Amino acid sequence: MSFQPRQRNTRIVATLGPASNTKEMVTKLIEAGVDVFRINMSHGSQADKGALIETIREIESEERRPLTILADLQGPKLRVGQFADGPVLLENGATFVFDADPTPGDATRVHLPHPELFAALEVGQRLMIDDGKVKVEVTEASETRLVTRVLVGGKISNNKGVNVPDAVIPLAALTEKDHSDLQFALQHNVDWIALSFVQRPEDVVEAKRLIDGRAGVLAKIEKPSALKDIEAILDVSDAVMVARGDLGVELPPEEVPAAQKRIVEQARAKGKMVVVATQMLESMIQSPTPTRAEVSDVANAIYDGADAVMLSAESAAGAFPIEAVAMMDAIARQVEADPSYSARMHLTRTDPESTAADALSRAAAQVAQTVSAKLVCCFTSSGSTAIRVSRERPATAILVLTPELKTARRLGIVWGVHSIHTRDVVDFEEMIAKSKRMALRSQLTQGGDRIVVVAGYPFGIAGSTNTLHIAKLTGDELYA
Repeated sequence: MSFQPRQRNTRIVATLGPASNTKEMVTKLIEAGVDVFRINMSHGSQADKGALIETIREIESEERRPLTILADLQGPKLRVGQFADGPVLLENGATFVFDADPTPGDATRVHLPHPELFAALEVGQRLMIDDGKVKVEVTEASETRLVTRVLVGGKISNNKGVNVPDAVIPLAALTEKDHSDLQFALQHNVDWIALSFVQRPEDVVEAKRLIDGRAGVLAKIEKPSALKDIEAILDVSDAVMVARGDLGVELPPEEVPAAQKRIVEQARAKGKMVVVATQMLESMIQSPTPTRAEVSDVANAIYDGADAVMLSAESAAGAFPIEAVAMMDAIARQVEADPSYSARMHLTRTDPESTAADALSRAAAQVAQTVSAKLVCCFTSSGSTAIRVSRERPATAILVLTPELKTARRLGIVWGVHSIHTRDVVDFEEMIAKSKRMALRSQLTQGGDRIVVVAGYPFGIAGSTNTLHIAKLTGDELYA
């Protein structure tokens, strides 16, 4: 496999699992179009995850292509206790009790081993059991007992999950397991940490304190409380994920599309990366082709300008992981070829902040369009210049040249960015010469094309973007 630039701007995140955890499969997934590999810390041992990360880095070294790794922490899991005689069936309108008594349950009650829920829930609030298949409403609440009325009946069995859409639960987003998994992931130099069970910006701030810049922090928006505080969460996050699984349980399903669009729009406005995830090509777990509705769902996220779309079980445990990635790649390329794509994407306003970096990033996109440039080339150490240029969603590809391998890797999730890890430059003339040479080597341009170069001078100082230059390629630069 040789390095080939993606023929699309939207990035593809794929979850690795039993169906895709060998070197051969990881290589095939890259060839099919994967830009970011998600490691789900909820399943399997740390030893298995470590081996998988080593496999990805081995391929990265062989192919000299930066690869991005996202470690997704499990977060707190709320579950009911055990039942004495197996599953019970709750009828609509029946009374059912959740209590602090560890005795196995029956058709009238069950243990709820989470004292935080007794402290947080009030009369009129709901609990959703087993991904919302069973819904109950609290009619009486105390420190050890919740009496509920069954709104939507159904079967309930041992250890089924509990969602609480109407209350902020006084639980930290990081459990003891998460702390261990976080340190493990950082020791293995992953590029992004996905934070589950985010309810408030303080959850993200605590995670960032622990991570201390060693990885980007992606907040999963999967709870109504996070949705209500989305602007503050975006302010402290590096990126967000529209985690439609739990969000679709805790919100009425008809509200999820509007919530998704709102999250994508607000993330883009703030220049934060946004990933749309969960059940995107769900039928491809068992089928080599998706439904037309799934294709439309993926296309909708791309039209909105999401940085990335994600596969979960489709690539981790499905029968057709390669086909699922190839299909997502094909959808993205088709959408981005639509003449109305750019206009639809730019319905979201991305007003620049009053900084030199934002002024030059916007100017780079406008200049590239005016002079019909084929590429915006960014020299960056931290990646911030590339992220601000990407925020403008320019009509050209974005080539990033960086001396920092961790920056090249982390930018793999960013819309339109093609990263190359290369030696730093020492002066302006070397920067322009290298820009031309790398533009041709990347196969994103050819002789006769114009490129726009954005950088900061003096070189190597983060946040110093202050230079914009237009260059024309002859084609001979490739041999310079």
